[in-house]
Amino acid sequence: MGEALGHGMLPGVALATLFGVPVLLGAGVSAVAMSLGIGALQRRGRLSYDTSIGMLFVAMLAAGVIVISHSGSFATDATAILFGDILAISTEDLVVLAWATGIGLAVAAVAHRSLVALAIDRRVAAVLGLRPKIAQAALVGLVTLAVVASYQAVGSLLVVGLLIAPAVAAGHWTRRLPSTMALACAFGIAAVVLGLLLSWHAGTAAGASIALTAVLLAAASWAAHAARVHTLTTRGALA
Repeated sequence: MGEALGHGMLPGVALATLFGVPVLLGAGVSAVAMSLGIGALQRRGRLSYDTSIGMLFVAMLAAGVIVISHSGSFATDATAILFGDILAISTEDLVVLAWATGIGLAVAAVAHRSLVALAIDRRVAAVLGLRPKIAQAALVGLVTLAVVASYQAVGSLLVVGLLIAPAVAAGHWTRRLPSTMALACAFGIAAVVLGLLLSWHAGTAAGASIALTAVLLAAASWAAHAARVHTLTTRGALA
């Protein structure tokens, strides 16, 4: 879903850029249209979830590229939209990010039990009266908010890296959801800081450096956890 929305917001971002309207507004409208389209294809087209995402994924990406191709600065616009430009973030953008963070935390806190139940088993969530349909809408809303708010930093193609990699890195060290979420945030922050340092010293693209760093942190977390397990197992055998 995160990757689909990342690509799904491309036409809205492209149109907003061409017509000079707030980019986040265009991204939000396009991402919402993407999520609604997936639901419509599932209900009326009787397609599976993966198939619905795949079809709209390609359609929205192609539409975005077509819109960008009409721009006089195709290469510049396409690069910024697809791969982000974190160094161009303004004070207003930081305010929007702060609001998005606050709203995301609030929704995650209020809907926590419903989201956990939905992740485990939709039928169990329904039996417990936790309204899985509302929880699903909240989940899609959270993913949309995260993708739209952060795309300017790493672009629509790489934003999924910051959605997944920090959670993967955190998952090796804790099994409780609240602690996993907090640790994932720490890994995400570390990925941004280290990625920017890499970009500065190596002269590489900032967004790509951040996304790559996030994945490398996940790999390093797995290696460290595997080494720790091996050490504990060896000590236990010797004892």
